[in-house]
Amino acid sequence: MTYDLILGDRAYSSWSLRGWLLFHRFAIPADTSHVSLNDGSLQRRLAGFPPARTVPTLITPEGAVVHDSMAIAEELATRHSDAGIWPSDPGARAWARTLAAEMHSGFTAMRRENPMNLRCAYSSYDPPENVRADLRRAGDIWGHALERSGGPWLCGDYSAADAFFAPLAARIAGYGMRVSGAAETYVAAHLADPAFRRWRAMSLVSGPDLPQYARDFDQTAWPGPAPLPARAVEAGPSENHTCPYSGKPVTHFLELETRVFGFCNAFCRDKTVADPQAWPKFTALL
Repeated sequence: MTYDLILGDRAYSSWSLRGWLLFHRFAIPADTSHVSLNDGSLQRRLAGFPPARTVPTLITPEGAVVHDSMAIAEELATRHSDAGIWPSDPGARAWARTLAAEMHSGFTAMRRENPMNLRCAYSSYDPPENVRADLRRAGDIWGHALERSGGPWLCGDYSAADAFFAPLAARIAGYGMRVSGAAETYVAAHLADPAFRRWRAMSLVSGPDLPQYARDFDQTAWPGPAPLPARAVEAGPSENHTCPYSGKPVTHFLELETRVFGFCNAFCRDKTVADPQAWPKFTALL
């Protein structure tokens, strides 16, 4: 028996991103399902797991329902003490927990004014003062943490604190907001993180556009690493005969620099088209 992890729309659900990173970044397996925030399926899916009403929701192998991101982090850290979810050094661990807790309860202006939207980036956004105050606070605590740890992550190695701040970094980048030098480097580290790139690649090709998350600002290119120029094509032959992810026979194809590769379904292909370098099993074919 394994964990069941229920998540929302990849492009928009910032708490779902945090929950997924806690599993994916620390190599903890889970059966993951996604529900839309927009069509009532969230309420139907969670109806059998009271009192959960939000995503992420974790159902443990024993059937316990954990419906809070901080509780998920702490439960996983207890059950997988060697995974590195929190730093092993006591001082760094205390600081990491402090940072994650502040994110969990704070930065309300930015969370209200700047909903995460991984499908676009804006160039004409002028943050109001309450958002600027959140930006200054993020710059202060990130700069302090990075000076203490030496980077590249807040407490040295990647920890739950970084998973909690990943959506905030995505908001700062996506809305074109400015932060101090060390904090800017930290935002760039999130955008380049292979796990974050995999989540964003999937967010681009799964689920509907949710108009309530759109904002009427000028749009620009996503500020993260530019993906390789892959495109979907109708037919092979492909260099590989089995899907790099599932090992099943190929039925869908992409072209990259005149080379053709095959996948077992449209989602496997499309997530790879979105960002080929995010997927180690695909880059191994290259």
